Amino acid sequence: MVTKEKLKDYAAKLMFDMDDAGYDRTLAEFETVEKHMALIGEIENIDNIEPMTFPYVIYHAHLREDEAKECLTSEEVLANAKETKANQVKVPKVVGE
Repeated sequence: MVTKEKLKDYAAKLMFDMDDAGYDRTLAEFETVEKHMALIGEIENIDNIEPMTFPYVIYHAHLREDEAKECLTSEEVLANAKETKANQVKVPKVVGE
């Protein structure tokens, strides 16, 4: 169950904050989602239903099969990087303490 305290803890870990009204709205949204999940859980034999990619059948669109293709070498990937270190792209620090 999601609580206001858990939301505040998650927000702190993600380095953002909201006013109390924002937490109340978010908590109400989670409660709505939980109610819908409970209703779905009451559907008979739902565990026997195959998951869907789309909610309806699409006859005119076909997704391609995933196929492994030739990959770039590390050197090719890093060729346009402004700065590299230990075979990785080095980027400026964006998160403070």
